[in-house]
Amino acid sequence: MTPQGSMLLTGKRALEYAGSVAAEDNNGIGGFERVMGPNGEAQYFAPDLTAAYRLLFRHLALTCRAPGEARSRRLSSSDPIDRDVTRSPYSPDGASGDYRTVGEIFDEATNPGRKRPFEIRPVMRAVLDQDVDPLERWASWQGAESAVVWEGRLGGDPVCCIGIESRPIPRRGDAPADGPDHWTSGTLFPLSSRKVARAISAASGARPVVVLANLSGFDGSPDSLRNLQLEHGAEIGRAVVNFDGPFVFCVVSRYHGGAYVVFSRALNASVGAFALDGSFASVIGGGPAAAVVFPGLVRRRADADPEVLAARKAYEGARLSSRNAAADAYERLVKEARGRAQSAVAREFDAVHSVERAYRVGSLDAVISPSTLRPRLVARIRGES
Repeated sequence: MTPQGSMLLTGKRALEYAGSVAAEDNNGIGGFERVMGPNGEAQYFAPDLTAAYRLLFRHLALTCRAPGEARSRRLSSSDPIDRDVTRSPYSPDGASGDYRTVGEIFDEATNPGRKRPFEIRPVMRAVLDQDVDPLERWASWQGAESAVVWEGRLGGDPVCCIGIESRPIPRRGDAPADGPDHWTSGTLFPLSSRKVARAISAASGARPVVVLANLSGFDGSPDSLRNLQLEHGAEIGRAVVNFDGPFVFCVVSRYHGGAYVVFSRALNASVGAFALDGSFASVIGGGPAAAVVFPGLVRRRADADPEVLAARKAYEGARLSSRNAAADAYERLVKEARGRAQSAVAREFDAVHSVERAYRVGSLDAVISPSTLRPRLVARIRGES
């Protein structure tokens, strides 16, 4: 859409004549900035008509399928298929940031436990062909910011590349009291779930889909459930079931929760699932598991801590005048010991529920090195592996 364009059912004058509610002009009813961009109806914004034509032809070059052909046509690319994505700069303009290269995201020395936040776009940019600028669809969709959809090329093949943001994103507008005040890292919310489902459906039968995910699952807050989180999350599963063509899901960091269901290989035989070395995969993450599933184990370990035992003995033997101080010291040490025990249980859980275990039980096709990410994805979408 352009700044002067609007998508309407009924124009301003007709609405007013019929006694309906209107805005100050047609842009206020169905323009990009106030309505069609934020609600996801408009896919792209162009500053003028000339730019709109250029954008349209770029979009067609990446998505159009010729009559009689199975999918969008492969073109030659000067970008080597075996290029090591870990050497790509994290910031394309060379500006300093949290990481210098994409490889540092996957390095235990710079990102222990894959817990530091990172932007997903540098990873997507490193994976896709460097000689073709990708197009981002639905970039202005308010509430769907945690999912990123790019149309680009991989090894010359047009692909729809979907990334899940791995950093907190400020929430635009007023946040309800029973919902998040920002879009949390690695989480799908109602509208970002809808964006992902729409992107998969749009690519079906035309071009492969590549999902690069640090995905902890779906948000379960009252606000998200009120806004159809269950329905929109299920739409992803339906889109995967109905998808026609190569589909690759790659875990780049963590993979937990409901994501296991909607991106399951059991839904569609064409789904390939990879994970990078050092990633984590489980139905629930180590931290939540320690806090919710194993609180008894955490409590027993804390109670058996030597410092806690000594503090308890000191409290029981304390005189009345010093009993309150001994009680405070005991409670403080118990709290510290439970924190240490919870962290230890979380680490043990994550160590067991590694991507290697997910591979052994059949949830993944392969565990691959980050340096081979690009050639492995190309081989998969071409049906060579």
